[in-house]
Order: sequence, then structure tokens, then C-alpha cells
Amino acid sequence: MNTQTTSPSLLKPFKLGDLLLKNRVVMAPMTRARAGETRMPNTLMAKYYAQRAGAGLIVTEATVISAQANGWVNTPGIYSDEQGEAWKEVKAAVGETPIFLQLWHCGRASHSSFYPNNQLPVAPSALKINGDEIHTPIGKQPYETPRALEIDEIPLIVEDYRKGAERAKMAGFDGVEIHGANGYLIDTFLQSKTNHRSDAYGGVVENRYRFLKEIVEAILTVWPANRVGVRLSPNGVFNDMGSPDYRETFLYVAEQLNPYNLAYLHLMDGLGFGFHELGAPMTLGEFREVFSGPLIGNCGYTQKDGEAAISSGVSDLIAFGRPFISNPDLVERFAHNWPLNPPAEMSAWYSFGPEGYTDFPTYQESQAVS
Repeated sequence: MNTQTTSPSLLKPFKLGDLLLKNRVVMAPMTRARAGETRMPNTLMAKYYAQRAGAGLIVTEATVISAQANGWVNTPGIYSDEQGEAWKEVKAAVGETPIFLQLWHCGRASHSSFYPNNQLPVAPSALKINGDEIHTPIGKQPYETPRALEIDEIPLIVEDYRKGAERAKMAGFDGVEIHGANGYLIDTFLQSKTNHRSDAYGGVVENRYRFLKEIVEAILTVWPANRVGVRLSPNGVFNDMGSPDYRETFLYVAEQLNPYNLAYLHLMDGLGFGFHELGAPMTLGEFREVFSGPLIGNCGYTQKDGEAAISSGVSDLIAFGRPFISNPDLVERFAHNWPLNPPAEMSAWYSFGPEGYTDFPTYQESQAVS
């Protein structure tokens, strides 16, 4: 059932389960790589999120659930009690704005140099990413062929997700989002292109969905369903994704998730992040037919596009990513029709310091200077 309680508008409140969001603008999860080699959340990260607390809901950057889940330099973790404790500073910094922690396993989108003894990254099947080099602790390297997970290893990873969700709860987060998009581990289990298993976790779509199902059910032992979201990328090519049966797969997954009464389904339906050409892109309207809970649209939306999606009833919330990088006051700019700052240079996104991270002026600050 559509849970909206006010007239459709990006700037109107929204009841998300038992949370009242002050607006329908979501800060999308974006990897910003400021946690350092220890993968420990820190004061700089707390400042970054606090600057953007005008959003109705914040979803943190992807946060790895185990040492095995690593695949990106300097990203934060949630696999130690110390990391969980450090996240409390971020939670405190955003005040009353609800914030969900995104749980992440990179899967094959990793490299042996991330691991002790140079073990290979893991995946449902031993299929290498066909793409550019990956940034690693030892510089850019070619992608490697991952190791296919043994069936008895899968429950151990499910437990890592549960433990990550538990630590997120102890850190004070308002909920968690399961990262099932963008060619990372869950997505590679879901898609026929990357899942060539012949056991209970591969083959037909029911089996390919099993890994995500077990993760959802494990996390629901920690969190109530209305505090758990799932993110999917049905049209994406990032990390060499895109399967011929994408429409059947993702509608099935959404339909299976529907009875859990989750907080939301977060869909990368927009085409601003690269999309496959295997057929017509999937739309929010298709998912609305099989998923009755809140839908978040994401990827390349403008304020105008977001307003249209909400007004038409196909979406309840809209997530903005890159506009939030250079506009910490994005919601206020929307409210007053103020122009946006120029897009940030990608070279500064991962400076590992304040540059390109916490040094963007609000509109009022820029006017005071000029």
C-alpha cells in the first residue's frame, strides 16, 4: 500500500514506516573513501553528513560487512566493534535526520591485494569482470578471475550481513539498506550473466534470489521490516552487468520482497549511471505493479524529474547522488529555486581529505563571499 500522507512533492513530509521524513529527498549512498586504511568512520565523515542533513533520509556510503567484503580503497567498515562505535559520531552529527547504513560486499569487484595472503576475491561463479582496471592498495591493477564460493561458505556471509546490521543498530542508526546493486556480490548472485551455479543458489531465478532472501531474513531477526531497505539496479552495466532476462529477474525479486513489508525498495531506474541495451529500460511503474511498499527512484534525477515521478504516483521518494556532492544544502536550493553549484570535478571526489568533500559552499555562503 502506498504510504504517502501528503500531496506529492519533493518538499512535503513522508511517513516511512514509523519514521516521519521532513521531505522526500533522499541523500543517495555514495562511496567517498575517507575512512583510511583502518576503514574507521571519523570526524571528517561526520562533518560531511552533517552538512547534508537537510535531506529527508540519508543512506550512508556503502559500508563493508567483513574484511573479505573489501574492494575499494579507504571505504568504511562495520565488521568490528570499534568501527561500530566510531559510526556513533556520524549518527550524532546528523541530528534528527533519519540515517540508514548501507551494507556492502564487493564480491568479484575486488582484488587479491585487499586480502591477507593475496587470496582471490569471491563470487557466485568464477567469472572475471570485463572492464577497466581496478584501484587497489598497490595501485591500478587488472581485474582477476574470482573464486567461486563453496556452498558451505554462503551462510557465513549471510551471518556477516546480520552482524553488520546488529552493529549498525548498536551504533544508533535508524535502519539499514542492503546493497543489492551495481555488480557487487548480491547482484552477481541475482543475475544470470554472473551466476552460473548448478546448486541451490544458481540456475532458475528462484535459486538466484535465494542468497538475497536469506540475507533479508537474517537481518529481520535484528531489525523490524520497516527499518530495512533493499537497493537494486535493474538497468545497470556498472561492473560488467546486464543479463538478457533482466526484466523477469528483477520483477520476480521485487515481487518476492513485497510480503516482507520492508521500509522501501530503492531502484536505480534512472539512466545517468550507464545502462545496458538488452531491451527497454525498466521503469518505476513496472515495479509499482508488483511492490506495494515505498519506492525510491535514483540515478540522474533532476528536481523537475523527481517532482514528476512523485506527482505521477510511481515513486514516493527520490534519491540524489552527485548533486549532493557539490551542494550540501541541496534541499534548501530546491525550496528556493537557487542555482546549484557547478558539478564537482571527479578528480576531487576521492582526494582522501576535505577537498571535494566538505569544502563546497552553501548558496548563502557563496552569496556572502560575492
